[in-house]
Amino acid sequence: KGQAKKLIYGIFRADQANVILEIGRKTRDIFYGFIIGKIIDSAIIGVLTFVCCNIFGIEFAPLIAVVVGVTNIIPVFGPFIGAIPCLLILVFVNPFDALKFLILIIAIQQVDGNIIGPKILGKSIGVSALWVLVAIVIGGDLLGVVGMVVGVPTFATFYGLLRQFTAWCLERRGIDAEGNPRAK
Repeated sequence: KGQAKKLIYGIFRADQANVILEIGRKTRDIFYGFIIGKIIDSAIIGVLTFVCCNIFGIEFAPLIAVVVGVTNIIPVFGPFIGAIPCLLILVFVNPFDALKFLILIIAIQQVDGNIIGPKILGKSIGVSALWVLVAIVIGGDLLGVVGMVVGVPTFATFYGLLRQFTAWCLERRGIDAEGNPRAK
């Protein structure tokens, strides 16, 4: 980190280097907040799945909880990616358990999507659900599962930088965020 900072100050003017380092800090903060938040969210969902599977007497609770928890790291599609193989296993072992699991996982994902996830991640990424979906699809297409995980914070970083650049351009022209000229 220290050598990269020296290199940036060695190559660029001080004002340019400061902007580059600020972009690096913002990028790090977005990625760190998103990844740590998703890991905490996924751990909570894994534990919640384990507890609920045990309460409802569903077989293979530890296996199901680990699969659901790990795949929950992938935004939007992860819960389905993890639930489908678990559901298939349960269908072959005990169809009634599969039905209980299906209802349970839908309920857990509703709680996660509407309560737990937003509380943990908050506004850390600052993009709408549509852009999250677009970032996941493009990231998944380019880099597979890894792209699905890092696509959202990458997009959020570019989106934040674009917003900051737009605000800077408007300020330079003396225009406020609504497009009105500022009083001098």
